Amino acid sequence: MAASARTLIRPAVLRTRKGKLVYWSVLAVALALFTAAFLVPLYWAATGAMKSSAELAQSPPTYVPAHWHPENYARAWREMDLTRYFLNTVLLAGGAWLIQLAVQVPAAYALSKLRPRFGNVVLGLMLVTLMMPATALLVPAYLTVVDVPLVNRNLINSPSAVWLPAAANAFNIYLLKNFFDRVPDELLDAARIDGAGPLGTMWRIVLPLSRPILAVVSILSVVAAWKDFLWPLLVLPDPAKQPLSVFLQRVAQDTPLNSLVAGLVMASLPLIALFLVFQRQIIAGLGAGCLKG
Repeated sequence: MAASARTLIRPAVLRTRKGKLVYWSVLAVALALFTAAFLVPLYWAATGAMKSSAELAQSPPTYVPAHWHPENYARAWREMDLTRYFLNTVLLAGGAWLIQLAVQVPAAYALSKLRPRFGNVVLGLMLVTLMMPATALLVPAYLTVVDVPLVNRNLINSPSAVWLPAAANAFNIYLLKNFFDRVPDELLDAARIDGAGPLGTMWRIVLPLSRPILAVVSILSVVAAWKDFLWPLLVLPDPAKQPLSVFLQRVAQDTPLNSLVAGLVMASLPLIALFLVFQRQIIAGLGAGCLKG
């Protein structure tokens, strides 16, 4: 007989009327608190953008706008020329996503299935970078993009200065490798018998089975590139090439507060929409524990 799982409260207590009441009460309060923690800032920003600047700055604040100004969004978009900076951000995030998949998927596949000599050492060195503060890597990364080794090219004010460092993401490689490890070796052996090489096996066998984890890595890559601030600030000093995160900070001092908040809300909408659309894929990818043969 299988041993019952140990829990904080005994199952017998949970089956009583009092136990059920306490359980559902605690669950409802916890869900309400977590929901409020996520939704209150979104509500505050969305409604704050529709207030006048004076009302937004007054103390104590108003929880509901006294006068609604939804036109603040259109005015902020027009006056701050957000179309250009949205396109800049899409270019940087899209390029970072593509180059990450192009580098990280083959790297994880090689470490998982090709098992090169010293592969564990290479993986360990990659994981060590996760233990280092991101700020400690800024100076060496900046010196690298200023004078790229071997080609001796300066990438400052080029999208490549954002794309190439994004490919070196040890966490994504670890996620991919962990998933590839669960792909049955029998499938790869059958592909090799049919004459497929390592690249063909990866493309025809492994990648179709890896759609959940590829979706997770893609979303993580896009979100990280979209909201990144410090690195684009360093490598894209030209204002015309900066993403939304850098642009909104640069104009914050000279922009009305309600217009600035409207710009921040609109900059956040694509990420919120991305999560709402692909939340099922995110959960499926992170929860994938095995593959059926």
